[in-house]
Amino acid sequence: MDRVDDVDDIVVGGYLAIGAEESVRANRSYWDGSAESYLAEHGSFLGAADFIWCPEGIHERDVRLLGKVRGRRVLEVGCGAGQCSRWLAEQGAQATGVDFSSAMLQQARRLQQEHPLTQGATPPTFVEADARHLPFEAGSFDIAFSAYGALPFVKDAQSVLAEVARVLKPSGRWVFSVTHPNRWMFPDVPGEAGLTVEYSYFDRTPYVELDSQQRPIYAEHHRTMSDWVALINGAGFTLTGLMEPEWPADNDKAWGGWSPLRGALMPGTVIFQCQLKPEPDYSI
Repeated sequence: MDRVDDVDDIVVGGYLAIGAEESVRANRSYWDGSAESYLAEHGSFLGAADFIWCPEGIHERDVRLLGKVRGRRVLEVGCGAGQCSRWLAEQGAQATGVDFSSAMLQQARRLQQEHPLTQGATPPTFVEADARHLPFEAGSFDIAFSAYGALPFVKDAQSVLAEVARVLKPSGRWVFSVTHPNRWMFPDVPGEAGLTVEYSYFDRTPYVELDSQQRPIYAEHHRTMSDWVALINGAGFTLTGLMEPEWPADNDKAWGGWSPLRGALMPGTVIFQCQLKPEPDYSI
C-alpha cells in the first residue's frame, strides 16, 4: 500500500519516463530489499491473517466485496506477505497468492510458521510470478482480487487485467484496490502540506526514484478514473461497483500520505468491483 524509504540510497525522486520492464525490475528489487522493514512498520495494522483492503482499515469481513468464498478457488494478485490469502483460507477458500518478490513470499512463510492457521484450514499456496504472466491455466479461479498489489507498480496494467481475465472462469469476480487517482495531485504527506494541489491530475508521468548510479529503484504509475474504467472494459470485465472508503472515526493511524486529516476531506482509496463478461452464446 505504501512504501518504506531507505533514504540513504535515494539520490532523486521525481516524475520521469520509465520502460515497462525497467519498472518491474526496479520494484522487484525495491520490495525484495524492504520486505522485512515494511512488515516491521505495518505488520501490526495488517495482522497475520487479516484482510485489510486499504490504509483506511476496511476489512473484508465487514464489506464482503468478494461474496461467498467458502469452497471457491481465489487468486490474490500481488499478495505480499499473504495476510489476505491467509484470512480467506480461514474462511474455507482455496486461496493462491502470487507475488514477484521472493522476500515478500519469505515473509508469508514466516507468518505461517509463527502464526499457523486454525486446525482444518488449508494454508494458501504461494507462487513467485510476474502478475503480467500468471502461471495458471485458463479458467482456473472463481474469484481474483488485489489489495494494493501489483497494479500501481506496472506500466502495462492492461497486461495484468488481461491475465486475470484469462485465469478466471466465465462470470468470475475481480476486485482490486488502488490509491485513489485524485491523490496524484497532492504531495504524499499526511499533514496540512498535503492538502494543496501541486500536480496535474492528467499527467500520467510515473513517479520514479533513482539510486546513486541513476538506476531506477522504485516506480509508481498513475491512472485517472477514466483510464481505469477503460482498462476494466478493455479486458472484458463489467464494472459492477465502486467504493471510495471514508476514513473511519476509530482509525487514528497515519500511513504515508494517508491520515485522518486528509481522509476527512478526500478519498485515499478506490476499490473497483468487476465481473468477467460471460462467454457469448452462439447457439441461438
